Amino acid sequence: MNKTRVAVLGYGNVGRCAVESVLVEPDMELIGIIEVPEVVSKSCAYSERDPIVLQKTRIVADVSELASVDVAILSCPSRVVRDTAKAMLQRGIRTVDSFDMHHDIPALRKELDAVAKEHKTVSILSAGWDPGIDSVIRGWFQAMAPRGITYTNYGPGLSMGHSVAVRSIAGVQDAISITVPAGMGVHRRMVYVQLKPGAVFEKVEAAIKKDPYFVKDRTYVFQVDDVSLLMDTGHGVLLERNGVSGVTHNQSMRFQLKVNNPALTAQVMVSAARAAMKQQPGCYTMIELPVVDFLYGDVDSFVTRLV
Repeated sequence: MNKTRVAVLGYGNVGRCAVESVLVEPDMELIGIIEVPEVVSKSCAYSERDPIVLQKTRIVADVSELASVDVAILSCPSRVVRDTAKAMLQRGIRTVDSFDMHHDIPALRKELDAVAKEHKTVSILSAGWDPGIDSVIRGWFQAMAPRGITYTNYGPGLSMGHSVAVRSIAGVQDAISITVPAGMGVHRRMVYVQLKPGAVFEKVEAAIKKDPYFVKDRTYVFQVDDVSLLMDTGHGVLLERNGVSGVTHNQSMRFQLKVNNPALTAQVMVSAARAAMKQQPGCYTMIELPVVDFLYGDVDSFVTRLV
């Protein structure tokens, strides 16, 4: 069996989990880790729980230092996905990312689609659990009850995208953003910041509340001495839809997840790397692809076991 040659870009919380997942996939081979120079972090710093195989894994500054990459898993902040994905696609390398800025997805999909087709390769965009898995569930909810309302209730838990956004704000040493559901798709953002010396809390607070990640939700900002004491990567979601099937009302549906956020995000991207190998050139979101493309094994066996 020819294994899919995978490179992981970024070695933060999601990147570390992506590496761990690739190493246990029977049809994949980890060929290297690419550093993310735009991100100030402890990227590629090993810990005691890292697999021994990583001691022999190449860590490089650019994908050009790796040979024959089939798929690059982009475990980098959403704000650098656009340029990073385009650079990979222009080399003919398939990409998978977990871009989570929902309102920007349609435009980015069209942009990456053109680049992917020009270079005869594939991009799978926003392959996380939301957007991603939850997007597929929302689609099935609508198929089952075409008329109705779906509520997406996140948390309570750590939002990685929101936390990264806060860390990029001037004066912030470290930060986490906790999402707290208020019900019916309404959320509160509880942001805890550790400031750099000399930073003014009121200025940081105002900048956070103006950031696109936070402008639509009620946001509370708190200053703390040590953010690491508050870190918990748990998260979750509750999707609810009330709607109409045909002319029959009162159809009620529910889907719930309670997860380790980076681990699930990473696993979905790794499974999407498999799906990327099966598509025609272009950019796709998860709602456009059959679930069997994400699975390792024979299609007939899945039909037998799952249908």
